[in-house]
Amino acid sequence: MSPPPPPYGQSLALLTDLYELTMAYGYWKSGMAEREAVFHLYFRRAPFGGAFAVACGIGPMVELLRGFRFTVDDLDYLRTLRASDGSALFETAFLEYLHAFEFHCDVDAVREGAIVFPQEPLVRVRGPLLQAQILETLLLNVVNFQTLVATKAARIAHAAQGEQILEFGLRRAQGVDGGLAASRAAYAGGCSATSNVLAGKLYGIPVRGTHAHSWVMSFDSELEAFHAWARVMPANCIFLVDTYDTLEGVRNAIEAGKELRRQGREMLGIRLDSGDLAELSRQARRMLDDAGFTEARVFASGDLDELRIEELRREGAQIAVWGVGTKLVTAYDEPALGGVYKLGAIRDNGEWSDRLKLSDDVDKISNPGVQQVRRFRVDGRPVADVLYDESRPLPQNVQAAALTEPHAHLEIPPEAVGEDLLEPVFRDGVCLHEPPGLESVRAYAEQERLALDPRLLARQPMEYPVGLERSLHELKQELIARHGLSASRTG
Repeated sequence: MSPPPPPYGQSLALLTDLYELTMAYGYWKSGMAEREAVFHLYFRRAPFGGAFAVACGIGPMVELLRGFRFTVDDLDYLRTLRASDGSALFETAFLEYLHAFEFHCDVDAVREGAIVFPQEPLVRVRGPLLQAQILETLLLNVVNFQTLVATKAARIAHAAQGEQILEFGLRRAQGVDGGLAASRAAYAGGCSATSNVLAGKLYGIPVRGTHAHSWVMSFDSELEAFHAWARVMPANCIFLVDTYDTLEGVRNAIEAGKELRRQGREMLGIRLDSGDLAELSRQARRMLDDAGFTEARVFASGDLDELRIEELRREGAQIAVWGVGTKLVTAYDEPALGGVYKLGAIRDNGEWSDRLKLSDDVDKISNPGVQQVRRFRVDGRPVADVLYDESRPLPQNVQAAALTEPHAHLEIPPEAVGEDLLEPVFRDGVCLHEPPGLESVRAYAEQERLALDPRLLARQPMEYPVGLERSLHELKQELIARHGLSASRTG
């Protein structure tokens, strides 16, 4: 099933920074609009102190590109924009050009849910310079945030070691779209369900939820509140037990559970939301078991993330289901992915002219060419990735220089099998295939995460080998030298 379109009901061509439109105007005015160019979307550093990211947002990106156009309302608004001297910012002929805009780019992307590493293109856009440029902000907005949250969810899933994770973050999310995008990405990255009902409707994510403290507080006693909840939701009884006194709350939940059992039903469990979660969960587990509720599960919530979950597991917490909210949907400890969109090459007189951005900051020096990523695996496990220029033949015996240490050779095991990660999505503006459903994305993300070397998932992870194919590396060094930045400052 195709992912649903974004819940806006209109083209989002104006969801962009103004400089994308002023550059587009400049290209048009200078006669450069139709020159062929190639851009790459990638991130410079893995988030959360980790080694990898989970590519996400590709499905929504496809839907946005399929409907990309400038509406009459869009153009009416652009006519109102003024330059500093009060004149129209854009001339009428340019706005007429935008009105006739038809998307004609080739777009390649990694499969959504793929494990990706710094400097590797997640998306490649090739086509008329004006069109490829004007997509920059939109693509970064969609892919950066969802990749960030999916990565956080994957890290939490790893910490939970197969136990369920429920995403409860909507009330703390960054607005309506932030809440929806975060719920989608969290599910893709490894969460089992969400509390976000609209995300459940739009994306087919399982929804979960029971009651809050206010339910308990609205009754004269906690026990009365639990009995009432059991009558109202006999098949959905997870009792929140920490409104007043947590262990007394567990006792009251057991009493309500006994009454429920007499009616032929079973309570699902109890939820802890505050206090010493490790100790309280151990005591709650013993109380539930002693009362004969061995199948009732202990749920926990309350400012959880992968670090806290790992800590609680080390302390012997008896928690079966983790409710994670604020620190997931806001990517609390690193709230932005450093994703960028850079020009790699432009055609001059039929030949590709390679481009790169230079900087005193080594991480900000971009890679030139029409880039593709080849991943090498041994027995299904990724062992090295190599960036190469797709416009040039790739040698049978791939030689590569390590990205982080350009003078070092990247070792590729001779038995490794290679596959290209960027797959065709659009050709000449025509979508070639429907994006996979979110369940498929989630399953693929989990499969790829489990295939990683465990050292990449450690608190202080190893660095995954990523390199530039030898001829692309030499081209990069040549361009750096040509523009006056010595090779010694590049690594």
